[in-house]
Amino acid sequence: MKPSQFAKGFQARPDTTSSEKRTALDRLNAIDGLVQDKPKARETTGRSSQPEPIAVPADEAIASVENESAEYRAWRLEQGYRPGQIIELPLKAIKASPFNPRHFYLKTSIAELAVNLAKQGQQQAIHVIPDYAAPGSYYVSDGGRRVRALKEANKEVVKAIVVDLPIGLESYKLGYDLNVQRDSQTVFDNAVVWKRFIDDKHFQSQRELADHLGLDESTVAVALSIGKLPELVMHEMVARPDRFGSNMAYQVGRYHGARGTDATLRLINRILADDLSTRQVADIVKGRAAPQESPKPAGRQRYAQRLEIKLDGMAVGDLKSYGDDRLELRLKGLSKDRRDAILHQIEEMLKA
Repeated sequence: MKPSQFAKGFQARPDTTSSEKRTALDRLNAIDGLVQDKPKARETTGRSSQPEPIAVPADEAIASVENESAEYRAWRLEQGYRPGQIIELPLKAIKASPFNPRHFYLKTSIAELAVNLAKQGQQQAIHVIPDYAAPGSYYVSDGGRRVRALKEANKEVVKAIVVDLPIGLESYKLGYDLNVQRDSQTVFDNAVVWKRFIDDKHFQSQRELADHLGLDESTVAVALSIGKLPELVMHEMVARPDRFGSNMAYQVGRYHGARGTDATLRLINRILADDLSTRQVADIVKGRAAPQESPKPAGRQRYAQRLEIKLDGMAVGDLKSYGDDRLELRLKGLSKDRRDAILHQIEEMLKA
């Protein structure tokens, strides 16, 4: 599909109204209601990229659905699909949407979810949109992380609900709103995706983008500034959303503009090691404080690998490896009992 076609969701409705946005939300709410209120539909077990034909009462299959698009209606009648029905689709038929609000997917997070899916199975269906130009394939509307984890777990099929949305602003905004509600949307996702929207001329200005998203222009401006950072630098911050919100990332971006990538990576390490505040980093950016409080020791290495440590779902620190013979463990926010228990376990390991 050409970039100009991707932009149809934006260009077709340059003045999307609140009622139109509500209509899209109402569609998903109606789908959720169908899934929750009706007995679970029988799922297909085949590997075809098309839903297996199912027995649907004639009046239910033919009946119009409120605000249903002509393309979706034609598709579901051809497939015998009932709105809100959960079906199984082959993973190879699922592809990322060009308007996916997420850009960064942490390998550790995907790996953890893959283990859970391998043990428990997929508990929640993803939402997909038919690619009417390529029958048999579907865009992910919501559930990109689950798709990646299922592939990681070597699964072949995914449970899905086929929804009636256009690929464009409407699908992006719905995915964005859902991620915001889950606290899974980050400023770094916004930075990359919004910069691409501007670069690809889907919007002519940050003001136009802000208006379409219903956000303050300053919020968009900050994200676009962060979007100028190399992804290498952003990756170092994505893993620690508790330390790198939009304000901190903005200051890091300013520092990068003046000092370059290597110096910025050292600054990020210091922010984590010394628990610097945004104000302290701003002072470093303005030259009011030295980037390093003391000269860097000779031979000091940047860590080769970093593992984030979580307890009860909360990030409490990290474990870093340097070269072939050095490990550094940093934990904070622990209760005294838990700290002592961890310390005892480490002592026992070292005695072995």
